[in-house]
Amino acid sequence: MDRPVTPENRLGTYLRQRRQKLDPGALGFVTGRRRTTGLRREEVAQRANISPTWYTWLEQGRGGAPSADVLERIAHALLLTDAEREHLFVLALGRPPEVRYQSRAGVTPRLQRVLDALDPSPAIIRTALWDVVAWNRAATVMLMDYAEQSPEQRNILRWLFLDPRARTAQYDWRGVARAVLAAFRFETTRAGAARDVEPLVDELRSRSPEFAAMWQDNEVHGGSYGEVVKKIRHPLLGAFTFEYSAFAVDGRTDLILVVYNPASRPDAERIAEHIRHLPGA
Repeated sequence: MDRPVTPENRLGTYLRQRRQKLDPGALGFVTGRRRTTGLRREEVAQRANISPTWYTWLEQGRGGAPSADVLERIAHALLLTDAEREHLFVLALGRPPEVRYQSRAGVTPRLQRVLDALDPSPAIIRTALWDVVAWNRAATVMLMDYAEQSPEQRNILRWLFLDPRARTAQYDWRGVARAVLAAFRFETTRAGAARDVEPLVDELRSRSPEFAAMWQDNEVHGGSYGEVVKKIRHPLLGAFTFEYSAFAVDGRTDLILVVYNPASRPDAERIAEHIRHLPGA
């Protein structure tokens, strides 16, 4: 007779299916004669550092609700992906896990090709800490030659508050700075990166009185998403108006794609013409 479909039984079924997909030999266990595929229950319990009896009860749908810490250890023991880990938490606790920020270096060639295909719209990929990690030629023309900057200098907040060129480029520097800082605070908190940004915040508070004052105001909003119009003053090409949009990068919770789409055809043509005169173009 089939067991009734309850949250506990759904959790148990999920744990059993994940366990049976693992290779005991690859995880250092003796393979030998096994009645079923995958890890044994006691092997999962050993990897998770929990009681074998209690883990067995969890799979049988009678172990009660495990704590978030235990679920983290089980997720690690079962080698769950981020998506599988989230599903585990939803099954067990009815909610996703607490956000944890994971920064991974660089972008894939595929993401770089996406950026390159967006020319003459300036486009960048930044982290949740607002470090620019990839860009296209239009961004080099209109925003900054990131290739000439050291990685730590490619941070948008550091440029905005410490580089005099930022004030020249923005028509309303103070308004832009406040909006960026409010979005930055919102995003880093949502990404679980509040502690990761503390060194940057401490540096900017000590080097920029304006940053210190704005940070003290504690303004928060998600204005970096959706559609925004931005005006930029280029030192050689003059004024431009862009439709600014920001998008999450699929499969990379640590990255955001930012696109500055020229608001008019003449603006796009001016950028494209300038790109054609870049070295190596």
